[in-house]
Amino acid sequence: MATPPDNHWLVLENRHTGEKLRMRRVNDPESGEVLEVEGHLPAATEGPPLHRHFRLREETTVLTGELSAQLDGKMLAIKPGETTVFPPGSRHTWWNAGDEALAFRGRAIPAGDLDRYLQGVFALVNASPTGRPPLFPLAHLLWRHRRTQAVLSPPRALQAVLLPLLVGLGSLLGKYNGSEWPASPSSCRGAPGASGNH
Repeated sequence: MATPPDNHWLVLENRHTGEKLRMRRVNDPESGEVLEVEGHLPAATEGPPLHRHFRLREETTVLTGELSAQLDGKMLAIKPGETTVFPPGSRHTWWNAGDEALAFRGRAIPAGDLDRYLQGVFALVNASPTGRPPLFPLAHLLWRHRRTQAVLSPPRALQAVLLPLLVGLGSLLGKYNGSEWPASPSSCRGAPGASGNH
């Protein structure tokens, strides 16, 4: 089966690490709207920080390379042809510890807002000369997705206090004026597909 062209996908690339993601929304007869994901991570490259998705399940199948992962404290090594599942609410992260590029395909079920969240994350990382997301836009992104997505450092209890304070301060300082700031809600429209996005 031919791979659909990029104009049918949301394409994200981390300019610092070379990580690439392609996402699109599709209707599944059993699961409803799901997010299809194709990814590529260069050799010996970190993935996302430890995080949780509260409402969605991620299924990932390795195509080439080896996916190293941590799932609720357990270390995993997923080889080509193998699939792993990150259940809703699980604490997980993944990376490429090998010397070969990692390629994978997966789905987020249901799609939820994962595509819009990741679009914001990549925008923040790419806006920074160091790869460290700018503070005020990051606080805004984490706060508006707090019911569905979470990074686990700093602790959630501390985030619950700090994030609204930072968003309030950022608003007072004019950090969120217009729509040109990194990861603004209007710039994170998500993946094309079933919902008619794009």
